[in-house]
Amino acid sequence: MTEVVVVRPGLLAKLPTWVTLARFQARAGSQHMTTRLAAIAALCLFSFPIHASELSDAVQQDYDDYLWPLFDHFHRNPELSLVEHETAARMADELRAAGFEVTEGVGGTGVVAVLQNGSGPMVMMRADMDGLPVEEKSGLENASRSQQEDPITGNLVYTMHACGHDVHITSLVGTARHMAAHADDWAGTLMLVVQPAEERVLGAKAMREDGLWDRFGTPDYALAFHVSSNDVAGVINVSEGSPYAGADTVDIIIHGVGAHGAHPHRGKDPIVLGSQIVLALQTLVSRELSPRMAGVVTVGSFHSGTKHNIISDRAHLQLTVRNTSEETREILLNGIERIAVNLGRAAGLPEDLLPEVIVSEESVPPTINDAALARRLRNAWGAELGSERVVDIPTRGMGAEDFPNFTVDPSIPSVYWAIGGTLQEDFDREAAGGDPVPSHHSPLFRITPEPAVTAGVESTVVALMELMGN
Repeated sequence: MTEVVVVRPGLLAKLPTWVTLARFQARAGSQHMTTRLAAIAALCLFSFPIHASELSDAVQQDYDDYLWPLFDHFHRNPELSLVEHETAARMADELRAAGFEVTEGVGGTGVVAVLQNGSGPMVMMRADMDGLPVEEKSGLENASRSQQEDPITGNLVYTMHACGHDVHITSLVGTARHMAAHADDWAGTLMLVVQPAEERVLGAKAMREDGLWDRFGTPDYALAFHVSSNDVAGVINVSEGSPYAGADTVDIIIHGVGAHGAHPHRGKDPIVLGSQIVLALQTLVSRELSPRMAGVVTVGSFHSGTKHNIISDRAHLQLTVRNTSEETREILLNGIERIAVNLGRAAGLPEDLLPEVIVSEESVPPTINDAALARRLRNAWGAELGSERVVDIPTRGMGAEDFPNFTVDPSIPSVYWAIGGTLQEDFDREAAGGDPVPSHHSPLFRITPEPAVTAGVESTVVALMELMGN
């Protein structure tokens, strides 16, 4: 059977194969068109077909007419965790205009939109909306130049969607518009959650504490996706296991006895003790976890002292601790406290000056997909969008998410998947020795919006129709 690719409305006609692009229309000087053509070229390089469908055509048309300007707005105007006021207001307006009953101010700036459509399951789809305190240096025409007062430090900082949350919320609007326009094709209650403060892993917990389930109902299923710079644009990456790790934010306060730098024997140096603790913590993963258990203990910050010749009386270590199970988490957290406290004793500190280990509330369990539900959605995506677009590429890091704060206690069957956001040509350039593909949270981070947003809408609509379709 000969595959054909349908170049979406506003671009080109049909192509007989995935080898060449026959012709195109360009908008003079349009970065948007350049990006769209590059995305098509990337899909050609990846060598999978896009199966023509009414869904894909409708989503592409909505992107051309509506979602691209919306994405552009969000990308230019990111807001920090807990102060996403303008973003939340715009999302509330968009979802209300799509026909949903919208409640604002849930768990701070959170937004909940509900569309009741007869008898059937309740399904929740979540999108996070916060940006990061990063100055964008991507070189894009629509790079953010926004600044905002950081609610943590009080400083005026540049803000950037350096993790792709602009893709998430734009796709959520596209999903809302499509589901409302095709209400005859499904039944049940669709709950769309616009979550604040994911970057600080506080938003999901805040919405739950604000009575999310009591006020709107407990979903039968919970869904979410994240755009990924590690995956080829337009690909749907879903795992039956744990796509994201659990994470704990840990502080170690090290007390000492201050002294003159020329008389170290008169004090207890917290910098020396802190250094010993940092080194000893490295044995937790290498010597206390089973070689097949995944864990990370990273000391990201070490602060102490004020001057060359002063021995301080205090040091502060800041750690991130990652795990993929409660067993791993317990081993790591217990080990951190044991090492810190007992090295304090070995240094000769009295009991009232031993190091303090503080585990922050900014902690989340690992994200674990419901295996049966993941298989069900993978089959649906393959059937509707083409099996070549659906992959299971293992997670390459220990990034964390607060989505599981929605899905545990009570346990809700859930799936969290990834949408590719980087052109194949960018990966090829890196492999040939060129510039590396920027990581999430980098000031150079960039996502190709068209294939990412449209794949986000398509995959979400297919998942919802699978679970709620007539």
